[in-house]
This record gives sequence, C-alpha cells and structure tokens, in this order.
Amino acid sequence: MRSRFHILFLVSILTIFCSHFDAIAQEEAEIFTAKNSIFVELGGNSIYYSVNYNRILLQKDKLKISGSAGFSVFKQSGGSQSSNISPFWSPMLPLEISAFWGKSNHHLEIGTGLTFYASRALVFNPDVPNNFQQDKSLEAILPLRIGYRYQKPEGGFFFRVGYTPGFNLFLSSEDSPKFHPLWGGISLGKSF
Repeated sequence: MRSRFHILFLVSILTIFCSHFDAIAQEEAEIFTAKNSIFVELGGNSIYYSVNYNRILLQKDKLKISGSAGFSVFKQSGGSQSSNISPFWSPMLPLEISAFWGKSNHHLEIGTGLTFYASRALVFNPDVPNNFQQDKSLEAILPLRIGYRYQKPEGGFFFRVGYTPGFNLFLSSEDSPKFHPLWGGISLGKSF
C-alpha cells in the first residue's frame, strides 16, 4: 500500500512538474510577412541622413537577416584649402547587412556595412599652374551597429535606434583608418 502511495505521489509530482514547463514555454516566433521596409535614417550609417530600402533576406525562428541600401547627398567643402575649391554636393551610398533577434515586435539588432561617398581635395602638384589641383576620389566608411529595432511581423510602423561607431577607411590615400567612437542614428519608416 505504501509503494502505491509513493508511485502515485511521484506520478503527481512529475505531472505537475512537466505541466509547469509546458505552461512557461515560449511561443514560437512569428513569421514576418512584411519583409520590405522604407525608412529615413538621421545620423547612423550615412553620417547626416539617408533614404533607405531594407529587405529581410532570411528568417530562422527569432533570428532575421536583412540587407539595406540607401541614398543621400551632403554639401562638402574642398578641405583645408577650401577657399580655392567651391563647395559641392557629394552623393553617399550606405549599404548594410544586419541581424536582428526577437520573437515579435521588439528586436536586438547588430550589423555592419559600407558607406561610399565622393570626395574632393586640393593637393599639391608642382607640374600644374598655381601648384595645386583638385583630387577627386571615392571614399568609404565602415559603420558598425548595435541597437533596438521595432518592426511588426505583419507590417506597419518601423523604428530603430542604434549606436553606430565607424571607421573612415581613406581609400584614396595611404592614411590609416580613423575610428569614430561616438555616433548613433535613428530610423523612422514603414514596413510592408
């Protein structure tokens, strides 16, 4: 009789124990049907601002991988001898790949990319009149991102904010990359 009581007691405890785990198990992450986003970013990868398109490329449970491309223009002077070069509008192309993790609307986002922009500078050249000439080049920034992303699986309002330090790569010169640790960005838009 006593062994029956022990068996019944153990079965009861195991049933309660197992049902407790079933009750606290997390729900499956929702599948994102709205894989596209259009947004404006202030700061961030483009330094000033940019208009961007983002697409979720891969979904695996709570993890999503996305890629984005944007466009911006900013007014740039000619460098330290800018009085000899008139300011010009420089196009900027921010590209990014990021991973974001979360089961519903709220996500941790981590990413990196490359931001290309045109640059001009006045450089010394003894073979030209006045000993200076304009040097046009393509430059790049390597931004990093860690932040918060709000995006509903079914689409609608899109928001993200992040810490985005970066390296200026100086593609046209032999200068070593320069790290900019204090930078961030905010993005507002719509996913569909």
